Amino acid sequence: MNQPRRNQQQNRRPVRAVLPKPTDLWRPVPQLPEAEPVVAAQDPAVLLRSLGDPPLMNKSTVAGHYIATVIERAAGLAVALAASADLLARPGQGQSQD
Repeated sequence: MNQPRRNQQQNRRPVRAVLPKPTDLWRPVPQLPEAEPVVAAQDPAVLLRSLGDPPLMNKSTVAGHYIATVIERAAGLAVALAASADLLARPGQGQSQD
């Protein structure tokens, strides 16, 4: 008579998980450079518009407006965050020309 087949899972050897090397969370870190002033973009969605409308059937114009709105909102929040940290560039200050 034929012997019953063993389940394939029973034949497999247990797999040992490779544990990541532990990291020292309290190690000293290098000093961060001084923060540069943040200049607010006059038109944050200009890059999106330069790419054209998103390739969505019959909804590309509407989707483009929604995506532009999200980009403008994110830019506004970034400016508000920079202003709260006193990192917003003053008018005329701009970026340094190197």
